Amino acid sequence: MGVDSGLPDFRGNEGFWNAYPPIAQRGISFVEMANPYWFEREPRLAWAFYGHRLALYKKTQPHRGFKELLEYAQSRTAGFFVFTSNVDGQFQKTGFPEEKICECHGTIHHLQCTIPCSRNIWEDTNLNIELNDDTFTAIGDLPLCRDCHALARPNILMFGDWNWISARTANQEQNLEKWISTLQQHKLQLAIIEIGAGTAVATVRLTSEDIARKTNATLIRINPRDFWTPHGHISIPLGAREGIMRVLT
Repeated sequence: MGVDSGLPDFRGNEGFWNAYPPIAQRGISFVEMANPYWFEREPRLAWAFYGHRLALYKKTQPHRGFKELLEYAQSRTAGFFVFTSNVDGQFQKTGFPEEKICECHGTIHHLQCTIPCSRNIWEDTNLNIELNDDTFTAIGDLPLCRDCHALARPNILMFGDWNWISARTANQEQNLEKWISTLQQHKLQLAIIEIGAGTAVATVRLTSEDIARKTNATLIRINPRDFWTPHGHISIPLGAREGIMRVLT
């Protein structure tokens, strides 16, 4: 969904390494880099990676498809809900209400303790990580836990992550379940528009298919590569922006 806004595509090492040549030189894959291990072993590398992504997400403007999708969703009688594995906050930036979003892998805009010393998470809208571009390391003070002052990290579910604090996402999931339950109680038909969900980490794809099966919903899968769908659903082999415009117009 974010690629059409100019954000890098991390599916496959080539896309990731094109975005981060210093990490490519070390031969570290995205799966290896997106691991809490680095906050313990090389915290300045870890925060260089996530700090660079945070700055990129803050300056990126959502493409037109986001706004078109929001306007269409707002016109629906029973409303809408967003389920996303993106951690960039682009839906919120577009104007999608916070209470109508479920971020199943967390968000880069909230932090937590690396230990963690408690189950607390917090938003830091002023966070800015300075980088040494030559060494691709964070310089200056790193974010610290507000409670115990140990190193902080983004509240993102990483690979091999046993310390992710999931309370915020769990609450969002409950909101989604309540909304779907309301649709079913009123016998309202659900349509699922899935955009750009890959197969390597298939959380969104599996969730879409599961909800479609349980609610007898129509699944519309927009994807330039992994566009196949279960029998009876709709496949659109296009990028996010073009696919959204094709569906809504």
